[in-house]
Amino acid sequence: MLQALRDKTSGWIAIAIVAVLAVPFAFFGMEQYLFQNNADYAAKVEAPPKWWQSAPDWWLVRKFAWSSAEVSAEEFRQTFDSMREQRRQQEGEAFDARAFETMESKREVLEQLIDRAVLGLAADRANIVVGDAQVQEIIQSIPAFQVEGRFDPQRYQMALQSTQPPRTPREFQEGIRIDLQRALVPQSIAETAFVTTGESTRLMRLLGERRDVSFVVVPPLAVDAAEVSQADQQAWYESHAARYREPEKVALEYVELKAAADAGAENATVDEAEARAHFEQVKSRFATAERRRASHILVEVPAGADEATQQAAQKKAADIAAKAQAPGADFAALARENSDDPGSKDGGGDLGWVEKGMMAGAFEDALFAMQPNAVSAPVRTDFGWHVLQLREVDAGKPVAFEDVREQMEKEVSEGDSSRVYNEQVGRFVDEINKNPMSLEPAAAAGGVQIQTIAPFARGAGSGIAANNAVVQAAFSEALTQDGTVSDPIEIGPNQTVFIRVTSHTPERAQPLAQVSERVIAEVRADRARKQAEQAADAMVAEIKGGKTLQALAGERQLQAQDVPGIPRGAPVPDASASQAYFRAAPPTGDTPTPGKVMLADGSSVVFAVTKVEPGKPEDASEQEQRMLRQQLGSLLGSEDAEIMQRSLRREMKITVNEARL
Repeated sequence: MLQALRDKTSGWIAIAIVAVLAVPFAFFGMEQYLFQNNADYAAKVEAPPKWWQSAPDWWLVRKFAWSSAEVSAEEFRQTFDSMREQRRQQEGEAFDARAFETMESKREVLEQLIDRAVLGLAADRANIVVGDAQVQEIIQSIPAFQVEGRFDPQRYQMALQSTQPPRTPREFQEGIRIDLQRALVPQSIAETAFVTTGESTRLMRLLGERRDVSFVVVPPLAVDAAEVSQADQQAWYESHAARYREPEKVALEYVELKAAADAGAENATVDEAEARAHFEQVKSRFATAERRRASHILVEVPAGADEATQQAAQKKAADIAAKAQAPGADFAALARENSDDPGSKDGGGDLGWVEKGMMAGAFEDALFAMQPNAVSAPVRTDFGWHVLQLREVDAGKPVAFEDVREQMEKEVSEGDSSRVYNEQVGRFVDEINKNPMSLEPAAAAGGVQIQTIAPFARGAGSGIAANNAVVQAAFSEALTQDGTVSDPIEIGPNQTVFIRVTSHTPERAQPLAQVSERVIAEVRADRARKQAEQAADAMVAEIKGGKTLQALAGERQLQAQDVPGIPRGAPVPDASASQAYFRAAPPTGDTPTPGKVMLADGSSVVFAVTKVEPGKPEDASEQEQRMLRQQLGSLLGSEDAEIMQRSLRREMKITVNEARL
C-alpha cells in the first residue's frame, strides 16, 4: 500500500501540488517559520517603497522592496531607564517604581521610539537631507560645549568622552543629524497651519467670557458608622481587588567595597618619573586639536540617482571648482548661487571651524590635506560632490608637563588607589566563585562586614536598595530562585556591592480578613460620597423646579455666595467648580442654569449660572490679537503633525516584540 502511494505521488501531479502549496507558504507562512523565534528587536517598522506605495504586505515583497527600521532592545532599555529616572526626579518620594514597571508604561515608552522610527523612514522616503552647517550650528549652540558663551572644542571632546558609553564627534554629529532629519517632517507640517481672523475673534470671545454665578459649598457628610455586612465587604473587595495586592518583596544581605579615600596617604610624594610617564600617555587630552575654518559648495546627488545624473552632478561640481580656483574668484558668491546645502548656502558656504572626526571621511581627508586659501577639486560623499575652500588654520597647541604636574601626580595617586580597589574586588570575586551560596567566606577573607536590608518592594527601598542596578539584580529570577551571590554591581565610581537574596515573597493577593478594616472604611466613605452626591442632585432638581439657590441655602443653614463676572480658570471656590460653570449651558432669560461639582474632600458645590457675557475682541490690541493667532496656529500645527504621524503609522507595518521589553 505504501509503495502504491509513493508511485502515485512521484509524477507530474505531485510536482504541481507541491508548486501550488509553495506559493502561499512562501508569501504567508515562511516569515513565521523562519523568524518567529529569532527577532532580537523590541519593535520593527517597515514601509512600502516610494515608487510602489500600494505594495502588498507579502513577506517576499517586504523583504526585497520595503524599507525598515528597528528599535533595538538595548535602545528601548536605555530610554526606559532614562524615563524612569526623570519620573523619579519629578515625583520624588511619591514615585512608584513598581507601578512604572508595568507593561503599559513600557509600551508607552516603546510607542515614542516607534514614532521616531516612523519619522525616520518618512524622512528617508522624502529624501530629506540635513546639511553639515546646520549640524555644526546646533552642536556649537549647546551650552555644555561652551566656555564663556563660546563653543570650545576641548570642552566638546571631553564632554563626549565622559558620556556612557563614550562617543566620538562623528557619532554625536550623526546622532544630531538623524534627530534633525526626523524633526523636519512634523515641523514642516506644523509650520503650514494658519488661523483666520474669524477664528481668532471667536476664540477671543470665548476666552474673555465672564459669568455671573451663585454657589453654595455643602460640607461633606459624616462617615456612616453603620455596620458593613460580610457580603458588602466581599463585593467591595472583589470589585477593587487590585488595591489589596501585596507587592513582591525581597530581603538582602550585602557587602560593600569602596576605594579608600586615603589610599595614597602613605606615599604622598609621587615619583616624578612615574608622573611624567603618565603624562606621556594622556597628554593628548590637554593639547588643543588642530582645527580648520572651511566653506563648501554642495552639488547634491539624490540617493539612487542613475549614472547620467551622477555624471552631470560631477561635471557641474568640476565647473564650479574651476571657477572658484580662478584668480580673484568670489567663493562665497559662487556658494550662494550654486550650493545645494540649505544650511550654509545663505552664508556663502561657511561651515565654521572643523576638527577631525566632525565630517565625513572623504570630506575630512581632503580638507586636512589642503593648504590655506586653497580650493579643492570636487570631493565625493554620500550627499554629493563638494568643492572646498580652506580659509584659515588654527594649529593645535601642546601642553608642557610642568603646567599639569599637580594633576598628573594626583591621577597617579588615584590610579594606585583604584588599582588596590580593583585587586580587592578581584579577590572577592575569586572567593565568591569558590562559595557562590554565601557571602561569609569572602567577607571574612576581605575583612569586610556583611550588612542586611529588611524586606522591601520594588521602588520602595532606600540606600543601596534604591539603586536601579541593585533592584534589577535583587528581583531577578537568578537571585530570587537560586539564593546565589550576585555578580559585582557597580553603584558608583570605585564603589561595588555584592548582594544575596535571603527571602523572597512573590506578589500576592491579601486575603479579605487581613484588610477587612480598610475595606470597611472604604465602603463607609463610598456610602458617604454617594449620599452627598444624591443630596447635591436633589438641590439641583429643586433649582430646576423654580426654587432659588439662596432659599435652598437658608433651609440648610448654609451660606450662598453671589460672584459676578467670574473669568475662566478662576478657582472660585475650586478650579474644578470653575470648569463646571463654563461647561454649563447659558441661562435662558431669567431662568438660571444649575449644576453641581463633587470635590475631593467629599464636599460639593451647588451652583447656578445667572448671566453670560462674551469677551470683547475689539478691546484687545493688535499685538495681543497677533500673539493669540500665533499661539492658536502653533496648537493647530501640533495637531496637524500628530494627525500626520498617525497617518504615517497606518501606511507602515509595525511589529512589536514584547518578549524583548
